Amino acid sequence: MSTKPTVLFVCVHNAGRSQMAAGYMQALAGDRVDVLSAGSEPKDRINPIAIQAMAEEGIDIAGNQPKVLTTEAVRDSDVVITMGCGDACPIFPGKRYEDWELTDPAGRGIEDVRPIRDDIKGRIQALLAEIAPATA
Repeated sequence: MSTKPTVLFVCVHNAGRSQMAAGYMQALAGDRVDVLSAGSEPKDRINPIAIQAMAEEGIDIAGNQPKVLTTEAVRDSDVVITMGCGDACPIFPGKRYEDWELTDPAGRGIEDVRPIRDDIKGRIQALLAEIAPATA
């Protein structure tokens, strides 16, 4: 594969799960993957507990802004990971789609968000090993 894959993470608000997933993918993949995230109904800011949970992992997502999901973002991506946004995500042939069943961290405290974060990290590591394995 000459070009690096683009991964799009989509949840409803683009404030918690998809931001944490994008943060991990950027941190773990470095420049091997292009990372996008968006929401079907984005909030005006990222969930502060999600920011705190990622900061505990040494990953800063505080500067990110929730973005609205566009057809272009889906079309330009190789892998589209949805997190409970259901039918809001347009489907294009030839792309890899996965729906990750993850608890929405909205309104939850840090104790409840850590296991969600850790679940996301494991999924990101597995996905990364498939789409852009590290070269020795």
